[in-house]
Amino acid sequence: MIQRKTAVTIEGNAFFINGAPTYGGRTYKGMKVEGLLLNSRVVQGIFDDLNPETRGLWDYPDGPWDPDRNTDEFVAAMVAWRNAGLLGFTLNLQGGSPQGYSKEQPWHNSAFTAEGELREAYMTRLVRILDEADALGMVPVLGYFYFGQDQRLVDEQAVIRATESATDWLLDQWYTNVLIEIGNEVDNSKYDQPILRTDRCHELIELVKARSAGKVPTSHGRLLVSTSLCGGKIPTESIAAASDFLLLHGNGVSEPARIRQMVDLTRGLSNYRDQPIFFNEDDHFDFEAQDNNMLASLDRYAGWGYFDFRMAGEGYHEGYQSVPVDWMVSSERKRGFFKLLSAITGAG
Repeated sequence: MIQRKTAVTIEGNAFFINGAPTYGGRTYKGMKVEGLLLNSRVVQGIFDDLNPETRGLWDYPDGPWDPDRNTDEFVAAMVAWRNAGLLGFTLNLQGGSPQGYSKEQPWHNSAFTAEGELREAYMTRLVRILDEADALGMVPVLGYFYFGQDQRLVDEQAVIRATESATDWLLDQWYTNVLIEIGNEVDNSKYDQPILRTDRCHELIELVKARSAGKVPTSHGRLLVSTSLCGGKIPTESIAAASDFLLLHGNGVSEPARIRQMVDLTRGLSNYRDQPIFFNEDDHFDFEAQDNNMLASLDRYAGWGYFDFRMAGEGYHEGYQSVPVDWMVSSERKRGFFKLLSAITGAG
């Protein structure tokens, strides 16, 4: 058994790390911060492209694309994120759009083979990130599937096998700091596999819960799991019933009032049972404003997740989703987020 340093648990509607609530005792402008999971979407930490026709799209300004360099630089940046108050971050075994938003996804980025087995090179990179997160006291949200890449799995049985393989791998590594997101935005019409869509993804949530039961050395005894829907949507009743925590997305939500409403509506679901709520994707900023999506989320006692991509005409230093990624705090938007994060969390 590997001795891990960081364990995440849930008590009521709050997250705890090693038996203590996150951001213990902290408030910001009268808003409770203790127990929240403030996070960033950095899904490309183990990215690669197995399609030789598109691989050249991701070359660095100073050299060819290199997945190991990408992970090396990710790991090197993590301590700065943590020192600024970041406790959570979202990775995905099938990444996210390396262009921020894409109509088509011809690249091949998947930690799973067509039959649902794990690719060793991806998992070797992943263990480096999860080990560093464990050492730093951070909580990764590990997504399993992403629309535009789920078709890399040949059929439903391969999806089930992939879910089992990823879950067993986490258990074999004895990770106690990892939360699971089955699929990113499972209501997206580009998902090919029916079991990953909104009306059935709860089956995979229950699979992870059952498969990990009694195998994680925390008070829960298993992995904690959820899934997400597209921006502006709230969980369905079946997702709320199955999930240990509830994920929201702020993409397309330009008014902070709607962020507040989304949290209120989620808490109003008939199957809501006081689970923690947090946004793990929102591409709205305005960090210097008196009100913004991040502060609106905080106002409703929900965590918030920074989603930044390289926009048209911007350079290499912008964004945390566009490949190749500069993982450092190297742009005005990144500095704006971490400045507000530090103020909220008291990280300095």
